[in-house]
Amino acid sequence: MEFSSRARQKHVRLAGDRREQYPHSLQFYLEPPTESISLVEFESFAVDRLKLLKVVENLGVSYVRGTDEYKSKLESELRKLKFPYKALAEDDYEARRKDHISHFILRLAYCQSEDLRRWFLQQEMDLFRYRFNELSGSLMQKFLEHVNLSFEAISEDLKNELANELSVSTPGFSLTKVKEQMFYKVGLADAVDLFRARRVFIKDGFAFVPFKEIDVIVLNNYRTKLSKALALTARSLPSIQSDERLQPLLNHLSHSYVGPDYSVQKNAGKISLDQIDALSVKSFPLCMRQLHRALRDSHHLRHGGRMQYGLFLKGIGLTLEQALEFWKKEFIRGKVDADKFDKGYAYSIRHSYGKEGKRTDYTPYSCMKIIMSNPPSQGDYHGCPFRHSDPELLKQKLQSYKISPSGITQVLELVKGMHYQLACQKYFELTHDVDDIGFSLNHPNQYFTESQKLLSGGREVKKESNNSGNFQQKNNSQESINSSSTPTSSSAKADTELEGLEAYFTED
Repeated sequence: MEFSSRARQKHVRLAGDRREQYPHSLQFYLEPPTESISLVEFESFAVDRLKLLKVVENLGVSYVRGTDEYKSKLESELRKLKFPYKALAEDDYEARRKDHISHFILRLAYCQSEDLRRWFLQQEMDLFRYRFNELSGSLMQKFLEHVNLSFEAISEDLKNELANELSVSTPGFSLTKVKEQMFYKVGLADAVDLFRARRVFIKDGFAFVPFKEIDVIVLNNYRTKLSKALALTARSLPSIQSDERLQPLLNHLSHSYVGPDYSVQKNAGKISLDQIDALSVKSFPLCMRQLHRALRDSHHLRHGGRMQYGLFLKGIGLTLEQALEFWKKEFIRGKVDADKFDKGYAYSIRHSYGKEGKRTDYTPYSCMKIIMSNPPSQGDYHGCPFRHSDPELLKQKLQSYKISPSGITQVLELVKGMHYQLACQKYFELTHDVDDIGFSLNHPNQYFTESQKLLSGGREVKKESNNSGNFQQKNNSQESINSSSTPTSSSAKADTELEGLEAYFTED
């Protein structure tokens, strides 16, 4: 793929050329794109695909995959973000092109660690599964031929001969259904998952797979190819990292946040220092509640905690004067005297508000940044409790906050599945006694804002009808990604601005 700093020149492509370049709305992404694109388009495509994969993740936890509700919401998101959603659309060349290019951009961004690769692989698999199952029978067959997975359909004579065995060995298949369904003769190595689950008839080293189960084999094939491709891409990273235009973008994408920008202080001065203790209990996310408690107990936070908590407080409305007063009062209660605070720590606070150094207005950390960067070490209190805490310690903390046993079980299940933001969202629901809150959590300041809206009556939500702990399936996906909000991933701003700030917060 080549990149140009100029906007891509639009040129006319013949309909025949479009169909030839992308003959199917679905692909295995085997060949990387070779055209030149602008850096603006590069970033726009990547952010849109990231939004899509975030929705795929949320829907996969909130709904049963393959249900009508799941499919309708995912189709709606594909439409909104202009990705292919209709297999037979004649004029979706731009959507197919965007799908192709954006996949490879995120592959570059998400190959950089095992956690990133695992997340990217899972969401791409879920997206592929939905799109493959939406194909008609004839289009499925054409796609299989296109990706060299054209399995041999068994003859009617052989199917009649094996009808009893096929019926007994294939769950949900009566003799009548066996005669109606097409079966494929597939090598056992390709059908190993179906074999393990005892869902197919095996004979002479071949699995006899009904057409409706062929997606399992296709998905396994896709998973294998994509896993290998991610590993190969990771090996080639050094050559990509040498490109000073791309590396900041790729680094930022893997930690990116695509919601509203909380660097603008809309509520500056509306919160008094006397309110912070009460707000920390009822409206702070667990990460900030933990930092606030640690600050009150020890009268000090190490630099990672000061950065994370200080920018959060700035985002909820503390003015520079309030921040200086807040931190000074707390620190001088510990081992820091007023003179040391004024000479060292005060400068760093003014710097974070854009009043010193480069005069950069620093942005509060998003959930992804907290989860993926600067993990806490011993003596630190920053980070994401759902990501960085031992499950037993997290359980004890939730118990101390009077979370019900069933609620704690739900949170820990989400943590076990590495759905850390959804675990925080469940914590929001449990502490606010609501269900179906109608937004997906991506930022600590978003948590605070939504909590305040709810407590002040500015948001209507469905009350929990039952606190017995049954895991309510809900929609957490749609409002989090607002097409009118400003993506803060639009540059390497968040990373470059931290270069200066890190230096001022390093003193413990």
